[in-house]
Amino acid sequence: DRHGFTPLPFHVEHRNIVENDPSERVSAEASVLSSRVHYYSRLTASSDRLLSPPDHVIPCPEELYVYSPLGMAFKVIGGDGGAKNPSIITIFAIWNTMMGTSILSIPWGIKQAGFTFGIILLLSMGLLTLYCCLRVLKSPKSIPYIDTSDWEFPDVCKYYFGKFGQWSSLVFSMVSLIGAMVVYWVLMSNFLFNTGKFIYSKILYNYKLNTFVDDDNNNNNNNYYGNDTSDTAVFDRWWSKTNTVPFYLIILLLPLLNFRSASFFARFTFLGTISVVYLIILVTLKAIRLGFHLEFHWLESTKFYVPEFRLLFPQLTGVLTLAFFIHNCIITLMKSNKHQENNVRDLSVAYLLVGLTYLYVGVLIFAAFPSPPLSKDCIEPNFLDNFPSSDVLVFVARTCLLFQMTTVYPLLGYLVRVQMMSQVFGKHYPSFFHVFTLNIVIVGTGVCMAKYYTNIGSIIRYSGATCGLALVFVFPSLVHMISQKRRGELSWPSAIFHSLLIVLGVANVAGQFFM
Repeated sequence: DRHGFTPLPFHVEHRNIVENDPSERVSAEASVLSSRVHYYSRLTASSDRLLSPPDHVIPCPEELYVYSPLGMAFKVIGGDGGAKNPSIITIFAIWNTMMGTSILSIPWGIKQAGFTFGIILLLSMGLLTLYCCLRVLKSPKSIPYIDTSDWEFPDVCKYYFGKFGQWSSLVFSMVSLIGAMVVYWVLMSNFLFNTGKFIYSKILYNYKLNTFVDDDNNNNNNNYYGNDTSDTAVFDRWWSKTNTVPFYLIILLLPLLNFRSASFFARFTFLGTISVVYLIILVTLKAIRLGFHLEFHWLESTKFYVPEFRLLFPQLTGVLTLAFFIHNCIITLMKSNKHQENNVRDLSVAYLLVGLTYLYVGVLIFAAFPSPPLSKDCIEPNFLDNFPSSDVLVFVARTCLLFQMTTVYPLLGYLVRVQMMSQVFGKHYPSFFHVFTLNIVIVGTGVCMAKYYTNIGSIIRYSGATCGLALVFVFPSLVHMISQKRRGELSWPSAIFHSLLIVLGVANVAGQFFM
């Protein structure tokens, strides 16, 4: 109806209305109104709009009441259903949500694709994922005769494809979430290791300085160096990036995953914005200091430079699929936008900001990488690994990212638990045993990857291409074509274009394994 409420049967018994005055009775006008709506609700099912109550029968927002089984009618305060955000807040909320760990792998992805072709791919993938995201955003509104105001995209998939659509969308959503949690564990192990190494080196340096002064006064400084070597060996044995640090994280994070609510950790989401802004500042300072090192070789690599086009480019498209992925929560994010008519514009602006951020970081790190003496092929999947542990500015970046990921990781685990447990058991928290078992599997996967396979670029590209196949390319395109077909509006250009999107999604996944 015109107020955004489902025209369900409206009935108020002649009992008290809970407002300011507990003894206030239902007025005669309200009683007549409820009788009219009750009459219309008997004519047909609520999903049929032909005989649904007309606008003049539906009460104004300030006259709406919710009937309680206890015989009370509670007045609805505020017809908005919650506070609405202006466009600028919505845009930066989307930007903040999309700015994840993928930003650390963008320079590596550009190196895999070639500098020029990498920039072209980044812009192209941004446009394609934006279009598919708009298709997701508009998909609930394309369903006739049903109130879809509280639907998410899995509900749309269930409407069109039945249980298969519901469960497959859930599975691919789990791939994106668990993939992100695995990447987080690998990165947290990396950041914790380098942070500990930085602190140890500073303590050792101060100890060495004090010991050298004392031993110099005593004309005996040989004992120090022997002890230094022994202490360093012990530290390296107990503080290893792959053998020990990933297991130390279990002590901190496994208990946090078992919390019933993740509201406490949601308060720290602003740290994501701070970390990204600091990364941008760090990249700018490093580029100013190092300068640009570029040579253009289009098809052949040289000793220090990669060609502008490389056959490994699908590795970048896999990373970018996850980097631009917000399709499973975009409907919820845009519901809070104050001006719904500006959703397309605001989402487009948000994608533009995200693309420019990725482009800025990727281009500057690639261009400023010192070649010579190093080859561009030395750019790591996590570009922070190209800086030594002793770098103070990078130490601050690692510490901020470590604290941010420590607070976001339980949030991701909470989302996995809620989606999986509610679908399988019908409850968000069926029991401590169920939740603990799920968390053991998730943490165990992260530990194994942090120990045996630390290439976050490959983890991101595999999970991004896999979840993107369904939630970015296939389902949005199929839903749009089916809705057009049912309305008799499907044209050959539209069918060909959206079929090509599906083919691109399949090719993106295949490219991760064969290129």
